Amino acid sequence: MIVKIKDETIKLGQFLKKIREISTGGESKYFLQNNDIKINGVVPVGRSTKIHAGDTVWINDTLIKVIKED
Repeated sequence: MIVKIKDETIKLGQFLKKIREISTGGESKYFLQNNDIKINGVVPVGRSTKIHAGDTVWINDTLIKVIKED
């Protein structure tokens, strides 16, 4: 899957809302505790972890490539 972001970075909580894994920011803490998430192979520290254009995000068994919108 490919996800386009407007800026160079997006916070993990906002990213999860963008891909419709969660509907509110408050759900992100619970989601992070109960799912296997990695950004470029590294487990994120919290929901404010920044994802950059060009990063690869794994959510459970789903691979997501993040690119910047043109």
